[in-house]
Amino acid sequence: MVFLRHFLAAGIALLALPALHATDVSMADGRISFTTPDSWVGIMETQGDPEVRVFQVPDPSPTASNSLARVTITVKQVADAAGYKQYMDAATEKAKGLSGYKAITSTVETRGPSTYEYTAQENNVQFAYVERYWLKGSQAIQLRCMRPVQSQAGAGWRAEFDKGCGAIATSLQK
Repeated sequence: MVFLRHFLAAGIALLALPALHATDVSMADGRISFTTPDSWVGIMETQGDPEVRVFQVPDPSPTASNSLARVTITVKQVADAAGYKQYMDAATEKAKGLSGYKAITSTVETRGPSTYEYTAQENNVQFAYVERYWLKGSQAIQLRCMRPVQSQAGAGWRAEFDKGCGAIATSLQK
């Protein structure tokens, strides 16, 4: 909970900075690349291991006043497939510790074995999470898409959010 407060405080502070609109994104010295929708705003970037990029997906509705829809891509060096599995297991265990965590069990059949879908609470708002994982060479990749389950922006905004996340997932699979 303390981490979440610090993360949100940092995100809010970063929102006060000039917007970094992203299109073409490169990580891991160019070994990982993808494109984000022009409306997504880069709000955090770290270098090193792990390397992380966080994008806010603007919600034009009043819902956004207490929730931050965002997409996070994390790239971590691993030695081998066992290291990748260890990274993935640690990340999914961390997710299970979120307040109100509830797994959505149909995900494996619909999205694949390295995809986890769940809901959890953040700032008293229920969020939908989709986490996808890949191993590319010695890089473990996590794509984490999270948005409020209910947004006053409506079904169209949710569909666009999911479409953008899906497009990144497709490019990360290549």
